[in-house]
Amino acid sequence: MTDRSKQLADNLARVEERIASACSAAGRSRDEVTLIVVTKTYPASDVRILHGLGVRQVAENRDQDAAPKAADCSDLSLTWHFVGQLQTNKVRSVTRYADVVQSIDRVKLVSALSTAVAGERESELGCLVQVALDAGNGERGERGGVAPEDVEALAAAVAAAPGLRLDGLMTVAPLAGPYAGRQRAAFERLMEISSRLRRDHPAANMVSAGMSSDLEDAVAAGATHVRVGTAVLGVRPRLG
Repeated sequence: MTDRSKQLADNLARVEERIASACSAAGRSRDEVTLIVVTKTYPASDVRILHGLGVRQVAENRDQDAAPKAADCSDLSLTWHFVGQLQTNKVRSVTRYADVVQSIDRVKLVSALSTAVAGERESELGCLVQVALDAGNGERGERGGVAPEDVEALAAAVAAAPGLRLDGLMTVAPLAGPYAGRQRAAFERLMEISSRLRRDHPAANMVSAGMSSDLEDAVAAGATHVRVGTAVLGVRPRLG
């Protein structure tokens, strides 16, 4: 085992212990929570190591980094999540490798994805509506996403779009507004919105929340997926 392989194995084991402990504390089964490793800024070689360690779900937030990395790892059985703010001019590229786009925050993006999917793939593209808990009605959040009041309309647009599949909701703990510094409360609010959404869309039961610093709060609130990068891969290098 190389030094990097050992480092990633040790980090992954620690994260697994954290998730298992959080599940136990919340009275949940460990298999109720899926770990997505956020591999942004790290090379395809790390993705290969992670795959060898059992990781099957990875995430990226920049198409210019993700597209070549996904191509390099096309021989691996991986589910790729796109979690960054997505511009419509990148949509066609993203639909070639992403299995799930977690950052749906406007109808224009829904339309662009639906059109691109028709020309690029046969399988449906999973979509999560990104909820911005720092945004007011009709606004977008500082880190992307739509206000809670706008979730149902956007979700309906996803559900009606050919080639797209409404899988659920995603959020990032906000840095401003009433939930700033209150991760547990933020994730509990997301679960409330998810419960309301599932009345009309029962299959949209994925709730993606929590990162390296707050995954325990997300698990306690009921998240089904946590997105962990730094705790597995280390402190990220500066982007050029």
